[in-house]
Amino acid sequence: MDEMTREIAIIGDHFMLPEVFAEKLSQACGPAVSIRARKDNWPDEPMEHGYARPGMDGLKEYFGDAEGVVDFVGAAEILVTQLAPMSRAMLERLPALKMIAVSRGGPVNIDMAAARDHGVLVVNTPGRNASAVAEFTLGAILAETRRIRVGHEALRAGTWRGDLYRADVTGRELNEMTVGVIGYGNIGTRVVRLLRAFGARVLVCDPYIQLDPEDAAAGVLLVPLSRLLAESDIVSLHPRVTDETRGMMDAAAFAAMKPGALFVNTARGPLCDYDALCRALEAGHLGGAMLETFAVEPVPADWPLLQLPNVTLTPHIAGASLRTVTHAAEQAAEEVRRYLAGEPPRNAC
Repeated sequence: MDEMTREIAIIGDHFMLPEVFAEKLSQACGPAVSIRARKDNWPDEPMEHGYARPGMDGLKEYFGDAEGVVDFVGAAEILVTQLAPMSRAMLERLPALKMIAVSRGGPVNIDMAAARDHGVLVVNTPGRNASAVAEFTLGAILAETRRIRVGHEALRAGTWRGDLYRADVTGRELNEMTVGVIGYGNIGTRVVRLLRAFGARVLVCDPYIQLDPEDAAAGVLLVPLSRLLAESDIVSLHPRVTDETRGMMDAAAFAAMKPGALFVNTARGPLCDYDALCRALEAGHLGGAMLETFAVEPVPADWPLLQLPNVTLTPHIAGASLRTVTHAAEQAAEEVRRYLAGEPPRNAC
């Protein structure tokens, strides 16, 4: 190997395909890099959590045996991965490692304090799936508001729901509804643009932002949470999980929503008190819910929300699109190119 060639190890999986990352890295970096790759068996096998294994404390949502990862990375200067763990003990055994590119929104599989202590640059790929999640959110809303799921389930069960044409049963159009979007980041801003295209009245709650001038000019309003909950026919959740937002949708929040409103969560399970949501749905206060993420995954088979007729559930797939893969690979490759060229990173963690 040429002494100027820089060594890159890619640990991908059946979603973040290592061959796609290798292709994008080769395009961005040319012959200056030597690439080796392996494909782990996620999502066909479940992820692990650091609290479940000694020596991996503080890591969340990772996939891969520590010993196997260390052996594979070896003398590589750069690691590109989605899920491979990197604990303090692992970093101590990888003195050549100087950069980790994590192809996800947050590097929860990396011990960030240890990385800083070892002088290892960690970058991530924020917004990699923002478009995918925004599209999915609109699909989820339409599945409920236009009775797509209800009609489908009935037909599969052998029932022709002609009554869905009744004015007191049929769905509503987005152009006559108010939609509240909580969180105005990479995903929330895209959801707002899509809702605008449907003609919805849009309210946004996010205390840390100003509205995009184009959204403001189109009539989007930035409002307090209390007003958003009181006026919205649909509430869609898009903030990060922080100490401030954890459990923000609790019994009081659901009680403050309009009677008959729809609740949509394509963000994160810990943002929501699902027991309180279940009670609000069972009591008939809320008209329905669409839930894509959960505090415990997979959800228990006896979970009450699985049994309710006015709830659509999907297994945390909103961000799963082919474009998410290529977008993440392009972002990671650009970060590696910048590192090799001595340029500052775009998304240092």
